[in-house]
Amino acid sequence: MTSSPLPQRRKGRIPAVAALVAAAALSASAPAVAEEAPSAGGDTGTTKSKPTIVLVHGAFVDASSWNAVIGRLQSDGYRVIAPANPLRGLPADSAYIASVLRSVNGPVVLVGQSYGGAVITEAAAGNPHVKALVYVSAFMPDKGEVLGRLAAKFPGSELNPALVQVPFKNADGSTGTDLYLSPEKFRAVAAADLPEAATSVAAAAQRPISATAFTDKVTSAAWRTIPSWAAVATNDKAIAPDLERFQAERAGSHTVEIESSHSVMISHPDAITDLIRDAAGAPSTTPELAETGLTTAGLVGAGAAGAMLVAGTGLIVISRKRSTRTQ
Repeated sequence: MTSSPLPQRRKGRIPAVAALVAAAALSASAPAVAEEAPSAGGDTGTTKSKPTIVLVHGAFVDASSWNAVIGRLQSDGYRVIAPANPLRGLPADSAYIASVLRSVNGPVVLVGQSYGGAVITEAAAGNPHVKALVYVSAFMPDKGEVLGRLAAKFPGSELNPALVQVPFKNADGSTGTDLYLSPEKFRAVAAADLPEAATSVAAAAQRPISATAFTDKVTSAAWRTIPSWAAVATNDKAIAPDLERFQAERAGSHTVEIESSHSVMISHPDAITDLIRDAAGAPSTTPELAETGLTTAGLVGAGAAGAMLVAGTGLIVISRKRSTRTQ
């Protein structure tokens, strides 16, 4: 894809902040719909002008991985929906999330983390109500790409050796393979900046993803016509930071880099909430934004302590440490 000249980069780091995680917050049941929190002075009608924020989780976890971000957005008066991502492969998962989007009245800011980024890339295609896409340490595939091959653009993955394959059989007799992260390697690969006590619970409660998710061909790329924002986790051991940068530059995303593990929305929920706020408040942009490859202004967010589940991850990916941020 042809790109226009990129703006000059300057080096910088966002300080890592220690995560405070309560064991009780690590339950695997989060509500599918999180309504906006009422203001102390009653309903002023201000929430009606705000877009609905839809948060899509990645592999190995559930929607409760967004809890810290949900609370912050609710305090701002946003309506938030965090649906269950089926994790049964891109065609099924994107179709399901697309149906959730059709149930929402008014504008939507659609957010995907890790594998959830690939899901929103397909699910938002053709939906005029999705005003912005936000990718959080995520896959951002183009039409025709396969996640396994996209991830292989950058070597050195610590994820692939950590995967555990479990065959399953469907009611009709067909079979498949589920992927889990080895509990012993879960923290190192997916959440090295979260407490071990918390990640051990998350590893025990993880949801598997069908292996077909990483061999399915992407049928559409919504970031080509919808403005996008991206958070690069510079210490990611699941999806390579350089892959995250490559995808964000290709899409012309507004980009922020955060010194974090793959579980950035848990260890740095303030920074991720700021990124979503920026997307929600941004004016409409022409479709050419994503197609030119222009990198627009990044933003700075300092992460505060998170509490909840560890974030979902992708497949066959790597981490190269480099701390820069687009400006």
